[in-house]
Amino acid sequence: MSLKKTTVMVDEEDLRIIKEAAVREGRSESEYFREGFRIAALRARRWSGDWDIPELDFGGPVTDDDVRQAVREGVERKQGDTGDAA
Repeated sequence: MSLKKTTVMVDEEDLRIIKEAAVREGRSESEYFREGFRIAALRARRWSGDWDIPELDFGGPVTDDDVRQAVREGVERKQGDTGDAA
């Protein structure tokens, strides 16, 4: 990875927080800024082409109660497989 130097204007309070965290965690301030740039770059990235994400059809809307019941049944099934008691 090649690095390029840039100048960025930041809020004084944000910079103070980064400086304190760098000292506390033994990291350089630059690491924090590179991490922030990386997160911003990933968020701003646009993907070309279609994604192959399957659509799931549950035959109608799924309610909160449906999800709770499914989780409850899954837990009960898992506990039954391991012999654990609740």
